[in-house]
Amino acid sequence: MFELLMLGSIVMLVLTILACLYRVWKGPSMPDRIQALDTIGITLVAGVAIFSVLNRTHAFLEVILIIGILSFIGTIAFARSLERGVVIERKRVE
Repeated sequence: MFELLMLGSIVMLVLTILACLYRVWKGPSMPDRIQALDTIGITLVAGVAIFSVLNRTHAFLEVILIIGILSFIGTIAFARSLERGVVIERKRVE
C-alpha cells in the first residue's frame, strides 16, 4: 500500500511538472515563466525525495541539496536579469 501511495505521488509530481512546462512555454509574461521554472525545481526536489524514500536509501540527499541550490541561484539570476538587465554587474575602471 505504501509503494502504491509513493508511485501515485510521483505521478502527480510528473503532472505538475508537465503543467509548469506548459506555463514556461506559453507563459504570458517573463515573471510567470520564472515562477514556473522555480516550481519545477521545487517539484524535482520533492520527486527525488519521494524516490529516495521509495528505495529506502539516503544516497540522494546530496542530489536534493544540489537541485535546491541550483534552483535558488537560477531564480535569483532570472530575477536580477529582469530587474536590471544584467546578472552580474561589473564596475569599469575609467
